[in-house]
Amino acid sequence: MSQVNLIEYGIVIAGHGSRDSEGVQEFESLMQIVKQRSMGHPVSHGFLEFARPTIDEAIREHIQVGIKRITVVPGVLLAATHAKNDMPSEVQALRREFPDVQIDFGAPLHLHPLVLQLIQRKIIETESKSKRVLKRSETCLVVVGRGTTDPDANSDVSKLARMVEEGMGFGASMVCYSGTAKPSIADGLQLAGRLGFSRMVVIPFFLFTGVLVKRILSATEEFRDRTSGVEVLSCDYLGVHESIADAFLQRAAESIEGQAAMNCGLCKYRVAIVGYENEKGAPQQGHHFHVRAARTSSSEESIKPIETPTSQGIKKGYETHPIEVESFEIIDRGRDWSMFKQPERDLLQRLVHTSGDFAIVDDIYISPGAVEAGLKALSTRSLIVTDVTMVQSGLRRTLLEKFDISTRCHVHDEETRLMAEASGITRSAAGIRRAWMQYGNNLILAIGDAPTAVEETVRLINEQRWRPYLVIGLPVGFVGTAECKENLRRCLHVPRITNHGTRGGSPWAAAVINAMLIRLAREVL
Repeated sequence: MSQVNLIEYGIVIAGHGSRDSEGVQEFESLMQIVKQRSMGHPVSHGFLEFARPTIDEAIREHIQVGIKRITVVPGVLLAATHAKNDMPSEVQALRREFPDVQIDFGAPLHLHPLVLQLIQRKIIETESKSKRVLKRSETCLVVVGRGTTDPDANSDVSKLARMVEEGMGFGASMVCYSGTAKPSIADGLQLAGRLGFSRMVVIPFFLFTGVLVKRILSATEEFRDRTSGVEVLSCDYLGVHESIADAFLQRAAESIEGQAAMNCGLCKYRVAIVGYENEKGAPQQGHHFHVRAARTSSSEESIKPIETPTSQGIKKGYETHPIEVESFEIIDRGRDWSMFKQPERDLLQRLVHTSGDFAIVDDIYISPGAVEAGLKALSTRSLIVTDVTMVQSGLRRTLLEKFDISTRCHVHDEETRLMAEASGITRSAAGIRRAWMQYGNNLILAIGDAPTAVEETVRLINEQRWRPYLVIGLPVGFVGTAECKENLRRCLHVPRITNHGTRGGSPWAAAVINAMLIRLAREVL
């Protein structure tokens, strides 16, 4: 238990209040969750206006029962006039009245990581309700803020939009406001509609319902009714949620500890930021020690191949362990390989080495030119995406590092979990869908565990014209496994490597990539 949890202090969540009774009820419902999760710290709440109790009354409630330390946390999203002037004035007046009581003032929620994660969840749930599956690059995100006379608070809405746009891979973002700032919600929707995207996702950056939120819903429905050619999806506001309660409690603890809310609080290496969760705690490494080859996803001609070993400073030659050498000598004598040309022979022998079974050769299907396509993609540092971490872990790390080839596996990401739950698909399939959304065609897929990942790949190839450089589909199992491999084998749009039947597994998929990496190493090292 941290030191701050041992300190006796009371918490006051200071809300603004609303003319809309539903908004006040939602605030009070959230306060019940805050109390349940406060680890014994007494919690009360008050409002600036339009509702009771007032902030003054809430603070006095703690003082009357003998609490000598109180933190007041603004129950608002952004630091505008209410959090910068009105609420601190209330606190300062009570400090003068009760000099023996320490009253701290906390920071508003701002762009707390829990807030960002809840926005991510809202967007994914909304997307899953549509009958269409689109890339996020074909979607414009529209973030609607309250709008105030404080440009700093208004600019935070733009910062939020940019972080979510980049973190979730939207094609663009538009910011508008339902209050005093410009553009208005109606103008913002109209501007976003002119950008030519297939879909717009509108999300209100509000804690609770109220007059302004209902104004957003009305304007969005009106825009949807008079607009054709673009799908308009409406997200819910943040609302009553445990994540918001926990964020308030963290702000309370920060104020007790005297921590300043700085920009580095959203550093992707310190906290799990939407879209960059895997980089939390990652070691910092320089990326400019030598010239990197350029890479684009739209033009193969513009992709520079791996530079020569001398220019890259890579050790000459590829060293093989003596046991591996002896194993491949046995494999080479174990059957007649003359019917197989290079580089397919290397790949098949590597699979025999991995499985310990010569019969695997008769099950493998390699489409014409598939191995050559994989070698070309690897030589241009194309990304390798796997369905599970077992495949990713089985890849030759030293060769990946020498060739500066990155790998990705999204199966354990929070967004993948949310997408799987919202869309009713497996995490493996959701991870593949995210790869399609984020990376386009410039990748190799290596699937060694989940038949549903193969099925999702085939569906995206057929319906969304996805064209990875190479698809390796070698899952293992008895439910849908043989069928998904047959569907992949018949998918003529992409180079592919698969097998017949139920056998396969992560080591097999990794072995295919490793065979190509080793051949590439022997050719250029």
